[in-house]
Amino acid sequence: MTEAARAIAGVVRRRVAWPRTYRIIRSIHPPIDLFEDIADPRDWEALAAVEEKTNPRVRGLIGDLAKVPKHRRVGGPNASYLMAPFVHCSPLRPGRFTDGSYGLYYAGDSEDVAIAETIHHHQRFMAATKEAPGWTSDFRVLVGAVDADLDDVGAVAGALDPDDYSASQALGRQLRAAGSDGVVYPSVRRAGGWCIGIFWPNVIPIPVQGAHYCYHWNGARVDFVKRYEADGANAVFEVV
Repeated sequence: MTEAARAIAGVVRRRVAWPRTYRIIRSIHPPIDLFEDIADPRDWEALAAVEEKTNPRVRGLIGDLAKVPKHRRVGGPNASYLMAPFVHCSPLRPGRFTDGSYGLYYAGDSEDVAIAETIHHHQRFMAATKEAPGWTSDFRVLVGAVDADLDDVGAVAGALDPDDYSASQALGRQLRAAGSDGVVYPSVRRAGGWCIGIFWPNVIPIPVQGAHYCYHWNGARVDFVKRYEADGANAVFEVV
């Protein structure tokens, strides 16, 4: 982190070392072949240009590679899980520390934190689109780790506002421009939990797939969560 990042009021740089991190994404997103390949990430633009000659949709599938500098990219098995939030970011999908013009990899320090954070955003989407009650989208857990110097922003004014992200987005933009690798902060949706927001793919190791879940929407909120079990005896939990 640069001196400029350390000078931001309330920001404290500290080492964050969690043996497990948990991120939850929609299960509908397939792997992106280019990221899973053993090809050097520095050659991805050239490979994408060749592939585009036979598949005009390839650019949409790959996303915007220009969002990630070549030295920040990661490739190989499961790399899609880590690259996707950075190349498929959009102003239509802003987050706490980004207006959508750049991507972050968000994760929690426990599966409960990841579920709580995901439920909040899923509820907002379901309410905004006036979806009918029922079991909705399937989700998958990505299990990773972190061992990096991150900026603790829990004491920064406005960074943890439950609804207004204007201050936290401005903070994220400022920290990223100042050379920060990411932020760590108390979970707003799960008391006692912690979250990370990583600014670049190469800051953390590539995650692996964990459990699968489905959320039940009752027309007003997510009231039940179902975890798919290998033996078919799926576990259902009430959200309180």
